[in-house]
Amino acid sequence: MAYRDHTKVVKIGDRLIGGGNPVLIQSMTNTRTEDVRATVEQIHRLEEAGCEIIRCTVPNIEAARAIAQIKKEIRIPLVADIHFDYKMAIAAIENGADKIRINPGNIGGKDRIDEVVRCAKERQIPIRVGVNSGSLERELVAKYNGVTAEGLVESALDKVRMVEECGYEQIVISIKSSDVMMCIRAHEILAQKCNYPLHVGITEAGTLMSGNIKSAIGLGVILYQGIGDTIRVSLTGDPVEEIKSGKQILRTLGLRKGGIDVVSCPTCGRTKIDLIGLANRVETLVQGYPLNIKVAVMGCAVNGPGEAREADLGIAGGDGEGLLIKRGKIIRKMPESELLDALKQELDSML
Repeated sequence: MAYRDHTKVVKIGDRLIGGGNPVLIQSMTNTRTEDVRATVEQIHRLEEAGCEIIRCTVPNIEAARAIAQIKKEIRIPLVADIHFDYKMAIAAIENGADKIRINPGNIGGKDRIDEVVRCAKERQIPIRVGVNSGSLERELVAKYNGVTAEGLVESALDKVRMVEECGYEQIVISIKSSDVMMCIRAHEILAQKCNYPLHVGITEAGTLMSGNIKSAIGLGVILYQGIGDTIRVSLTGDPVEEIKSGKQILRTLGLRKGGIDVVSCPTCGRTKIDLIGLANRVETLVQGYPLNIKVAVMGCAVNGPGEAREADLGIAGGDGEGLLIKRGKIIRKMPESELLDALKQELDSML
């Protein structure tokens, strides 16, 4: 069962999630939101990389007011990230946020929750209800003898009820843990208990290497089961890397078409070319091409053509010689130093 086909449709700016709509990729700025220029510059880089929804922290009124200016200069929906202060949620909505992310349990009593929801309801701004394993309520930790997937789900549904009781159902649920297996189990349970769209991510996943591995496994398993309507790959690093990883995860699972898929062979004793450097340069080169093809980078002029047979285009080299390959057939030979230029020319001809 593809749960995402049956979740509620929620509108975030001009984008839709849920109801079988494409899984959208998010990231979060790491600039000071009130620094409009720096924030807009980073969002532009993220847009160029393929970011479809962006989240900005709103810790103070200056940040909330900056949303109005930021919104004028970007093309993707903006989500305001709120912690503790319900007034910041209201200010963010009033300044044009397309969605707010709150934890109803830490912004005050029912009267404050009512006020935030009323403001969101007036403007039909969705609310992302966020629950994190690091902030699970003590009574639920005691009930389940520790932080568990079951406790996370109960906490999330409790927060959802707080919003529902205010008469509003434009809700997205986020339920995150740095424990990959716990996160997977929590999403499996949650998907059977509600039909709100789910924002999926492995929180505090870590640096580029460990974060990508944890996210690929966690998001991969969850998404493969038909769960999840929007994702964020959380990495300690440049947010642009989150978008690259998110796109690759979705493409690998067949949930996203378009964009060039680069495959490359592992190095071995036969390799007589800077294959690692070449593969990285190719990966950078192809990012700007809106082509739905596979490009192979091979380090052996002997076996390269055969190994690249399943790719639309391929390059291989060794001992100073370079080969340009098309669907397994050699179409050009050239000096190894000209491989990248030859590939670019062939890609250009396909536009």
